[in-house]
Amino acid sequence: MNVLQLAWRNLLRNRRRTWASALTMAVGMAGVLLFGGYQRAVQYGLETAFVRKLGHLQVQHRDYLQYGSGNPAAYGIRDYRRIQREIESDPELKDMLAAVTPTLTLGAIAGHYASGTSRTVLAQGSEPEGQNRLLRWDARGLRQAAKPMALTGSDANAAVLGGGVAKTLGLCLSDGDRACAAAAAEGEGLPPDLAALTGPARAVDGKRIELLTATAAGAPNVARLRVLGVERQGAREWDDVYVGLHLSQAQRLLYGEGEPMATAILLQLKSSGQIEAARRRLQQLFQAGLSAQPLAAHDFAALQPLYERIVDMFGAIFGFMAALIASVTLFTTGNTMNIAVMERTREIGALRSIGLRRGGVQRLFLCEGALLGVIGGLGGLLLSLGLAWLINRAGLSWLPPGVVDPSPILIRVWGETPLLASCMGGLMAVALLSSWWPSRRAARWNIVDALRQA
Repeated sequence: MNVLQLAWRNLLRNRRRTWASALTMAVGMAGVLLFGGYQRAVQYGLETAFVRKLGHLQVQHRDYLQYGSGNPAAYGIRDYRRIQREIESDPELKDMLAAVTPTLTLGAIAGHYASGTSRTVLAQGSEPEGQNRLLRWDARGLRQAAKPMALTGSDANAAVLGGGVAKTLGLCLSDGDRACAAAAAEGEGLPPDLAALTGPARAVDGKRIELLTATAAGAPNVARLRVLGVERQGAREWDDVYVGLHLSQAQRLLYGEGEPMATAILLQLKSSGQIEAARRRLQQLFQAGLSAQPLAAHDFAALQPLYERIVDMFGAIFGFMAALIASVTLFTTGNTMNIAVMERTREIGALRSIGLRRGGVQRLFLCEGALLGVIGGLGGLLLSLGLAWLINRAGLSWLPPGVVDPSPILIRVWGETPLLASCMGGLMAVALLSSWWPSRRAARWNIVDALRQA
């Protein structure tokens, strides 16, 4: 009879104690897997939200990230259409790319002169078709529907505002907004000097604002924009300054009749695992065919540090929880194995007396601990899969940081091979560690003293 069969028979001697220990392991394993699966789902949800908004990589002027927000005219990308075409047609990159679209960010002053209000804002110029392609990314399989941009299908003078901007300007864009009564005759009250900058008056429907900025040459420039509605942002500080408009309108505001530029070219990949390969290829392009300008590629984690901070926080919580459950499992299993050694002292002496070496005794108890770990691990895996299935179909949701729309609460256990392997390996290590000291003590028993035990 081999050691494995003998260890299994020894476990069946006291089924109640064996199953109680295995159940403790299974519950601990299920708890770790469920939280680990929730951590994975949170990470994938945040990744999806940021990739849809920022892309995986952004091609920018090399110094734009540090200095460009205050002077986008000096740190823009010239001839950005040619750069976009070269990236899209590159033999290595074209199979990785899911969407490529340019954007332009500039500072301005938004005024609603009918109500006598104004405030500084950050205007984001983009192409709705490209942004809508970004919003379709769902490589993690979360099946989160994304609404198309509010600018889709609108004319060049259309704009959307962050919720804080709309309230500050006193626009009546939704029920409950203050100062609705004050915003009476739309378009009245615009000072004559600003009205002259906007060009010939055009009839527009709905709410209007005036966006004032300085061109690259330093001259003031104003655009009168029709507000389509509110597009709430994930962070309040961004919601209080955001104005979304068409890329062509933003370029006219900043560059006037000069060469239009973009502050970033957003690259969205088919998979997040391709970021490093795409970055390396872009660096090669920047040193070869695209070397006329100092360009750099930044990933979404560098552009949005909140992502890594949230992931690190959940990782720390997961590590603490796993360590706590491992400690409980370690002492519970160790106590079970200690009791087994005490009950079988005479048996150990008999085995030693017929020639079983100390290493054989130790292997026997270690094998029992390993079998307990396997039973508890498989039980915990089945329990976690069942609970995850129930939670995923419960329709629960939460609002992650930096995200506007509620995300479903999901538990990603099945298919997360690194998580499953690490949890199973950790449980086996705990089971063997908890069996090591009792097995070592059993192997060191003196044969005569062991046989004397009642």
